[in-house]
Amino acid sequence: MNLKYALEDRPPFKEILIYGLQWLAVTIPAVIILGRILGGMEGSFESSMLYMQKLFAVMGVSLLLQIWKGHRLPLVIGPATVLLIGILASEGKSPASIYTSIMIGGGLLFLFSVSGLFNQIRKLFNTRVVSVILLLVAFTMMPSIIQMISRGSSGFSSAGHLGFAFVLILLMFLCQRFFTGLMKSTIILWGMISGTIVYFMIEPASVLQGCSTDIRFFGGFFSGLTTYPDFDPGLIAAFMLCFLGLAVNDLGSIQAVGTVLNADEMPRRINSGTAFTGIGNVLAGFMGVIGPLNFSFSPGIIASTGCAARSTLIPAGVIMLLFSFIPGLLFWLNFIPDVVIGSVLLFIMCTQVAAGLLVAFSGMRDISFDYLLLIAFPVLSGLIIAFLPAGSLESLPSGLRPVLGNGFVVGITVSLVLEHLIFRSGRV
Repeated sequence: MNLKYALEDRPPFKEILIYGLQWLAVTIPAVIILGRILGGMEGSFESSMLYMQKLFAVMGVSLLLQIWKGHRLPLVIGPATVLLIGILASEGKSPASIYTSIMIGGGLLFLFSVSGLFNQIRKLFNTRVVSVILLLVAFTMMPSIIQMISRGSSGFSSAGHLGFAFVLILLMFLCQRFFTGLMKSTIILWGMISGTIVYFMIEPASVLQGCSTDIRFFGGFFSGLTTYPDFDPGLIAAFMLCFLGLAVNDLGSIQAVGTVLNADEMPRRINSGTAFTGIGNVLAGFMGVIGPLNFSFSPGIIASTGCAARSTLIPAGVIMLLFSFIPGLLFWLNFIPDVVIGSVLLFIMCTQVAAGLLVAFSGMRDISFDYLLLIAFPVLSGLIIAFLPAGSLESLPSGLRPVLGNGFVVGITVSLVLEHLIFRSGRV
């Protein structure tokens, strides 16, 4: 790859700022999307704004730590979708128990990374298990996505919302087909902006509904912290499996960028990167928000800009941290309609499915029915749990519900049982 600036280069300040704004444009959509979804569960507009502030702070700090002491690679960071699945599946649990579980998961990821034990756990995750993880992230998100894109409003029917969503997604795929370079890397951002503008023109009242104007332009966010941990064994067990998926995804992202850039000391970078991802999740759990993860689409951005200098991500991290103290600016992000958030999230999940299929087929030495069968059953097991009617798991002991009621957790468990118990000695 021909690069204008290599990994350790320091471009002039003006160029660092320009490249930093480009990284910010790629990073910010995921923070907005998951911030809106989880912030909307807080119960009030003010609580939703506070959640968004804390999320921007955690992501900004995590990015700066990774660039300074972690993997030290030009990697985009954002909220971990795999943890979103765990949070959504924990309905009825207290926020303290959910974010205590995230703190524990982050702490264990840090300990496993710095001690080298994570290298042993990695051996459990062969190509099939990784492909199952990638597919489950997408498929177990579908109930939430369906709810967002099909929920009607006073002036817009459910059918109208579905039609709007599919048109927006098809237009994003059209852009995926013809855009190149940075424009292609920021399709999600443009989809959010254009979708919100069009929806506002069609139904302005529903966009503004519930938004308070009593928001300070500057403000802190140090409230609602997990200062009194709540230990729920079943919930902790469920999140541990979510963190296994997070760790594998994180490792893959670091490895991908390191390979593209031919970076030195990759084992150290991987251990440091996953360790600081653990620290970021401890911070997120303490702040009461979803934890961070390194994303894997950085190589495309590096190729389009010709810049791999890690210093160019510093402005993106600093700006996100500054945003967290400016609720008056984040206020405008709450005008993005749910149907637009759901549509963009569905587009992202399409890329997740594509990545899962790519991993599955790249690991096949030849076409094998049994090989694909070991992917199909775990994925369908997770889907069954994800689409179970409400109340179906009420008869289970309360300690088991967070595990058996989480489609992602069930799917991974089934995959590991198939791989390392039932088919352990076989060749598939």
